Amino acid sequence: MYIPPGFTTVTPYCFVADAERFVRFLVEGLGGVETCRSLRPDGRIANVQVRVGDCTLMASEASPQYPPMPAAFYLYVADADASMQRALAHGAALEMEVTDMPYGDRQGGARDPHGNLWWISQRVVEEPYAP
Repeated sequence: MYIPPGFTTVTPYCFVADAERFVRFLVEGLGGVETCRSLRPDGRIANVQVRVGDCTLMASEASPQYPPMPAAFYLYVADADASMQRALAHGAALEMEVTDMPYGDRQGGARDPHGNLWWISQRVVEEPYAP
């Protein structure tokens, strides 16, 4: 099985209204890098690929056939507090303050302008999650 570089076995794919704004949030709010884009004849995004850390997210402009579908993501970052502030400064709404969790993560929640929930998490221990 061949998986293209930058992708994993499971790759998130988001259908959103105003995909252009979603891409801006991924790039400016979460530090992503746009790597590929194709447009529909009407100029809207048919497919866009954005790398956030070591993950590629794909997105398209929603349509009647594929309406907007909010999702939830668990995002590992080096600094949860700084990453949360960046997301909030670029349009996210606070879902949960960043705090130390009993399972070894420093974590907070933010909802992006498209209704997606991002659990912004910094692993503060270098060990696997305990059962």
